[in-house]
Amino acid sequence: MAETTPNDTFPADRVPTVIVDDVHITYKVHGTRGGRGAATSALTRIVSRRGAPGVREVLAVRGVSFAAYKGEAIGLIGSNGSGKSTLLKAVAGLLPPSRGKIYTQGQPSLLGVNAALMGDLTGERNVVLGGLAMGMSRQQVRERYDDIVEFSGINDKGDFISLPMRTYSSGMGARLRFSIAAAKNHEVLLIDEALSTGDARFQKRSKERIEELREEAGTVFLVSHSNKTITETCDRALWLESGTLRMDGPAADVVAAYEQFTGGPAAAGKKKK
Repeated sequence: MAETTPNDTFPADRVPTVIVDDVHITYKVHGTRGGRGAATSALTRIVSRRGAPGVREVLAVRGVSFAAYKGEAIGLIGSNGSGKSTLLKAVAGLLPPSRGKIYTQGQPSLLGVNAALMGDLTGERNVVLGGLAMGMSRQQVRERYDDIVEFSGINDKGDFISLPMRTYSSGMGARLRFSIAAAKNHEVLLIDEALSTGDARFQKRSKERIEELREEAGTVFLVSHSNKTITETCDRALWLESGTLRMDGPAADVVAAYEQFTGGPAAAGKKKK
């Protein structure tokens, strides 16, 4: 679990909400030998009386350090498998670091985990359960219910809020999760790819809500494969590559360096000149 730390040693205008200190995160992957299925492999071990296959360790995050402060919106960018989502889960307290420490102000909320929705229940019921999971009282959920549904746009093309969540598209489910999370103020809100769903109107509303959360002295982390979303939504970005922190700075500068690395738009524009 992430640890809390006092902030009285920092200037009043730069109050840290998250401190990540030389964090390493290692996954242990079991049964990696051979190409046989799990059942066949287990049966072979029983017959031959052999032990379980070896354990492979995967170092997903390698020595990452940074501090986040109240009022910041921080984008996380990097190639697939670079450790972005793993780092968010560690900040949320869901993955323990194998080395290093993570200190947080209060309990961070990871969008889509704290508000874990259930496919067999209606959207209406999930709004109630999701709101309670995010720490709202039943009265607060009742007061904010209409705003949550309207924000999500779930009912724009029919009464989908009364249907089971399993009938929703992945985009509809993601929008409802974000809407539930956005109905509450957070000291630290962690968002993983939620803003890549929905139409332009929903994305605009989402970005405006993130601005409100920041103005209310919160900190927002956003993982996205859309560099445009990062530069439009965040003022700071962290670039992770192969589990290491390659760059930490103004979002526009970090995105430009990342696109140069990947041969994206910024690199293409430079070649034309």
